[in-house]
Amino acid sequence: MSDFTSLPDLAVRTLGGSVIAASDESFEEKENLLNPWAPRFSPGTFGPKGQEYDGWETARRRPDANGDLGHDWALVRLGLPGVIRGVVIDTAWFKGNFPPHASVDACAVEGHPSPADLAAADWTEIVPPSPLKGDTAHAFDVASGRRFTHVRLNMLPDGGIARLRVHGDVVPDPRLLTGLTVDLAALENGARVVGCSNMFYSSPDNMLFPGLARNQAEGWETARRRDPGHDWAVVRLAAPGLVRLAEIDTTHLKFNAPAAVTLSGASSPNGPWRDLLPRTPVQPDARHRFRLAPGEPFTHVRVDLHPDGGLARLRLLGDLTPEGERALHTHWSTTM
Repeated sequence: MSDFTSLPDLAVRTLGGSVIAASDESFEEKENLLNPWAPRFSPGTFGPKGQEYDGWETARRRPDANGDLGHDWALVRLGLPGVIRGVVIDTAWFKGNFPPHASVDACAVEGHPSPADLAAADWTEIVPPSPLKGDTAHAFDVASGRRFTHVRLNMLPDGGIARLRVHGDVVPDPRLLTGLTVDLAALENGARVVGCSNMFYSSPDNMLFPGLARNQAEGWETARRRDPGHDWAVVRLAAPGLVRLAEIDTTHLKFNAPAAVTLSGASSPNGPWRDLLPRTPVQPDARHRFRLAPGEPFTHVRVDLHPDGGLARLRLLGDLTPEGERALHTHWSTTM
């Protein structure tokens, strides 16, 4: 099994994922499947429907007049369409009520389809019916290589699942990016952090997430340095482009923001690095915006924290080069 869990969760709620329909949610709501936090459990917490779980739980199925038991399903719209590399089906805390088997299908549909529209979609099985255990995170590799927009989780036949994680590579629609000023560092546009000095408290990819951080855990934060060095992260841009404006956001980092930052660009993840923003003081719990002098296009940008600390968000607004636009279209077309 490959270590796909380091890739972004394309379905998580904080990246725009949503459970848009389910066959049943008698005990616990379908929306719990995509909660970003680890599943929680408090024994002896009984509501009107029984013991409360942080997950999706359906009623016990019974055969119909023809003896057909059927199965339950949940339909998920990925927040970030992309190539799925692996799926995690987590039955945390479901010990006597987990489904014995599960499978996952995926499809790619243009626009903003409804559940009824998706019923007629061309679905591909990406995880075949597989046995599950209770209170266990099950990881399944996916080798399709295609770009998908939706997945369908099938419980065979019923029970409870705490979380569904859908890890993969973001593949943005280039028709929404070409010819426009875009955030070249946005995860939703295909950017990724490809190296960093320290990720003790949280992942550096967090600073590329959409929207504003709601607390300091939703950004990138390093451990306290006890040597003369400083921390850094290297961002692979969505595609080659000219960076014209940088936003350095330390929101919620009130006592652990860096004292200063620098930005540099390169045409490879290892440099050579050219200055974009000289060493510049930043304030805690604040958004900082800097116009950058016109320069050459880059494929990677390095942010340096002096000496350590964290960033809530990093935005790098600019223009795709013709080469960058072609690269996005090629990647998109080859995964369709």
